[in-house]
Amino acid sequence: MRGLRKKRRLQVIAAAVTLLALATVLIGYAARDGIQFFRNPSQIVKNQDIRDGVPFRLGGLVEEGSLIVHDLGVRFQVTDGSHRIPVTFMGILPDLFREGQGVVALGTLDSGTFVATEILAKHDENYMPKEVIESLREEGVYRPAN
Repeated sequence: MRGLRKKRRLQVIAAAVTLLALATVLIGYAARDGIQFFRNPSQIVKNQDIRDGVPFRLGGLVEEGSLIVHDLGVRFQVTDGSHRIPVTFMGILPDLFREGQGVVALGTLDSGTFVATEILAKHDENYMPKEVIESLREEGVYRPAN
């Protein structure tokens, strides 16, 4: 009787460990497509292994004088002070989006042009996404607001 309980307990523990491992693998597999890494223009230019069609977030400053609004959407350039990446976006821009301000765009690279599916802009006078600030600091072009 005792041997049967011990054997049953080991079977339950083994089944639980197996199910936990399977659940971890399935969650990791499902999340791999949903993870979008942040990159600045310099990282994209220097890192040539970024494949077209792989989603990621592009962050930096909207370059002064680069914003072009047309019937099919908008075109602008995101810069970190060293390099710039052209961006196209079809949709409605956030109200606070403007040249010279911080921006994070979600989308994919297509032959050197970033095709954005979503644009995120700052929400008040002093806010800039943390990742953009760190990226600009690394490039030596960050200027605090006050």
